[in-house]
Amino acid sequence: MVAALAALMLVLAGCAGLPSTGSVNPGLALGEAPDVPDFSFLPNRPQPGATPEQIVEGFVAAATSPAGNWEIASLFLAPDLSGTWRPETGVTIDRPGSRSILALDGDTVQMTLAQTGDVDETGAFHATDAGSATLDYELEQQQDGEWRISAAPDGIVLNEQDFRVVFSAYGVMFFDPEWEFLVPDVRWFPTRQNVATRITQAIIGGAPSPWLSGAVVSAVPEGVVLERSAVPVVQGIAQVELGAAALEADPITLGRLLRQLQASLQGTGVAGVELLVDGTELAVEPAQTLSTAVDARPLVRTAEDFGFLGEDELTTLPGLSARISELDADSIAVGRGGRVAAVLLTAGGVARVEGNEVSTADDRAGLIDPALDPNDGIWSVPESQPSALVVSTAAGEGLPIANAWPGATQIAAMQVSRDGTRIAAIVTDAGRDWVSVAGIERNPDGVPIALGTPERMLRLDGVGADIAWLDDRTLGILSEGTDGMIVTEQLVGGMSTSGNGPTGSAVSLAAGPTASSSRLLTAEAALYVRRGTTWQRAADDVLVLASQLGAN
Repeated sequence: MVAALAALMLVLAGCAGLPSTGSVNPGLALGEAPDVPDFSFLPNRPQPGATPEQIVEGFVAAATSPAGNWEIASLFLAPDLSGTWRPETGVTIDRPGSRSILALDGDTVQMTLAQTGDVDETGAFHATDAGSATLDYELEQQQDGEWRISAAPDGIVLNEQDFRVVFSAYGVMFFDPEWEFLVPDVRWFPTRQNVATRITQAIIGGAPSPWLSGAVVSAVPEGVVLERSAVPVVQGIAQVELGAAALEADPITLGRLLRQLQASLQGTGVAGVELLVDGTELAVEPAQTLSTAVDARPLVRTAEDFGFLGEDELTTLPGLSARISELDADSIAVGRGGRVAAVLLTAGGVARVEGNEVSTADDRAGLIDPALDPNDGIWSVPESQPSALVVSTAAGEGLPIANAWPGATQIAAMQVSRDGTRIAAIVTDAGRDWVSVAGIERNPDGVPIALGTPERMLRLDGVGADIAWLDDRTLGILSEGTDGMIVTEQLVGGMSTSGNGPTGSAVSLAAGPTASSSRLLTAEAALYVRRGTTWQRAADDVLVLASQLGAN
């Protein structure tokens, strides 16, 4: 075991230089340093003598250049449409190479494509079921004999590869209802346009995405609006000009708004934010928020004990470790600060471990691995009854959660975000496994009462096994495909990337200190740590890999 621990420390040391996607706390890096290429697309302009099909193809291809509000794309339009076409309405995202063009008659062209997602006018991404979509374009010949588009859908079309270059993901921040955590609502905006303005408008005068709206709050005071639509950035400082109503707002609220804007604008080239009224800066201090970082060490159960895996021994958790070591556990989730644990017992049921006390949280049959929230609520649900979601409070009360995974027939795994505002799950619907996320709605006392309408993030190609919040905007998904284990990183509000896991059968996945350093446990009791795109075997004889909600 000592050799395995030493090997783990070497692996973790090697991970120290990995880039971080960050988490939502002071120093967060949501949307930070996007891979913005040092070039811009320069699509072709309309060519003389082009056919209607070529004009449509050129118009769609010109969507790769948002310069001048898609000035080049507008050249393919007839004069009447050029003034009314709204490219900013949204993006249809398709699979590369899937487009086909068909001339229906002399002046109508239809494009068919394999749609994989779309972005709406607010910048919110929505996954689709990889079905085909059709777009119709009407054309008319101009006086010079050249064809131009006279009717076209608003918005633009980009394939997945071009979309990742032309647009970048940014975290528009909101708060949890207790004003303790910042919560990212990922939006996609053109990389080379005034992103600071788009993000600020999404906060002041905007709203959270519908699926998240009942779970988060905004610090924008009632009646406060942007006095200027644009947000200039002067020497790295975003100058946010507010209406006179801001003078009536209390300093605490304005401090929260300042923090909300600061966190949202990080990674956009903005070093700071000023709130102004009539050109005069408001003297407010940004509010403080809690970190959601987890301990960098894996939290594991071995035959000897339960604790953090270190260089030459396990570091136990006071109170918890001794009692957990006495239990036959299939899974363990440890709450914020290591005070409480939820344990799925081998014999069935979920137990709450708090200090030296062990109590029953849920004794129903067929439960999946439980989850914990920041208020030490234990979430549990039977695998075959996704709608029967229950939260066991710290006081021992079992509360049913309304609107839990409507339409789902099975649930394989779930986990609550570290800020307590969202829950992610792998559910089966119409015979397919989906990754879905829902907002957690609470009553005025902060007690969870319902889930918001779930948002589908990803349809799995294999059978879902486990899910984990790798950071505040990224999910890790473990699934079994025909060729073995698949590990997927899913941006909540974006696209995913998948790769093969280590050999063996997957059991569980847990977050590391960054999204790119997750941990994985196999059925052979082997613990792996991700390093870049590879998985390194770090320890053996690990019985349970526990999830962590936060270090403090």
